[in-house]
Amino acid sequence: MEPVPDFAISSRRVVTPEGENPAAILIRGEKILDVVSLQNIPDGCPTEDLGNDVVMPGLVDAHVHINEPGRTDWEGFETATKAAASGGITTLVDMPLNCIPVTTTVDALHQKTSSIREKLWIDCGFYGGLIPDNLKDIEPLAEAGVLGFKAFMSHSGIDEFPKVAESHLRKALSILINKAIPVLVHAELENSVETSNSHQTYESFQATRPKSWENNAIKLLIKLCREYETHIHIVHLSSSDILPEISQTRDEGLPLTVETCPHYLHFASERISDGDTRFKCSPPIWGSDNREKLWVGLEKGTIDFITSDHSPCTPELKKLDTGDFQMAWGGISSIQFTLPVIWTECRQRGFSLVQLTNWLSKRPAKFIGKGQQKGQIAPGYDADLVCWNPEAEFLVEQTAIHHKHKLTPYEGESLFGAVNKTFLRGQKVFDNGSFVGLPHGKIVMGNHGT
Repeated sequence: MEPVPDFAISSRRVVTPEGENPAAILIRGEKILDVVSLQNIPDGCPTEDLGNDVVMPGLVDAHVHINEPGRTDWEGFETATKAAASGGITTLVDMPLNCIPVTTTVDALHQKTSSIREKLWIDCGFYGGLIPDNLKDIEPLAEAGVLGFKAFMSHSGIDEFPKVAESHLRKALSILINKAIPVLVHAELENSVETSNSHQTYESFQATRPKSWENNAIKLLIKLCREYETHIHIVHLSSSDILPEISQTRDEGLPLTVETCPHYLHFASERISDGDTRFKCSPPIWGSDNREKLWVGLEKGTIDFITSDHSPCTPELKKLDTGDFQMAWGGISSIQFTLPVIWTECRQRGFSLVQLTNWLSKRPAKFIGKGQQKGQIAPGYDADLVCWNPEAEFLVEQTAIHHKHKLTPYEGESLFGAVNKTFLRGQKVFDNGSFVGLPHGKIVMGNHGT
């Protein structure tokens, strides 16, 4: 006997692996049972018709800083995952620093996972940290289910998460050489720079972290990737200068992947006002010419996908009162707005909903090892869906922000693409501004154990 769907979601704009078409998604339990034409919805099947709203796979955000346990005054899993759900994100991966303890041991991972139960509005995975003195913890963390290892080539901002040298990266890559697990690297190689007496302009901040830092770090990572043929992932690419070298590496078939972020694809440094430390992030935002080249990199596939790099802190740490970029904490709060920010830019450039889905759902799902479970609307996949109106324009206002602190450079931006509903594994969790039911997000673990 054919399995019977519990309900269906229909729309004239459903994004599936076959493209954007009118369709009905048949859902049974937590999974997509089938995708059928509107004429083939089974008789008597309860159907939610979303008209012309776009229905696409829930977003997978592979780079988020949530800071729990230990720094929940910065952000916590309940507020972060609520904000994510309201922005159409159904899976995220949390970074191993800014929490206390940092996630560099299996015990620290267990402390994190035990502290967040019943707080998750969406599904969450975790990265392990790679620091100079935890090489012995790499294999146990991989076996415990982390989805990758994060390392910094420059100061992380957190003393208990020190940067690694080339020698540490070499040892880590040799340990992971036969495991399908990426090493994610903050690619900035520090060098001496001349700084001005003024710290109030964005240009003065850029001068303290020139593009050469990122370019040189990525050149070293390309060399290591070629040598070890182990998966290296460059997080939050900001410099377009290095795209030709990345492209060549990809053409060689080496396992190098790259992400960039909404703030690098939306903002341009020449339009950042003096003292507006909301825009401080590392690496820095560059000019509009650099931004356009990043978009070309995405279009060509040199850059694989987009992540939020949601990196919040308490408002006072941003030093808006003094406008001092040198003293301000670096990081941009943005998890709720990835979809509308990127869609606003896509519609200006003529990119399709299929391309948008690849950058925000399909490719990051594959990156975290869940490409057969998440990131596509197809039979057998989790029924993770975001339903949104691509024509709806709205102003980002603090009253509608769900992450803990409302300070974000997106405030006041006019964006297209309002999220109306989000479904997590077949259950509606967000509905036109309200959260539905209780949090039922799951912890997502890898299967990289030896």
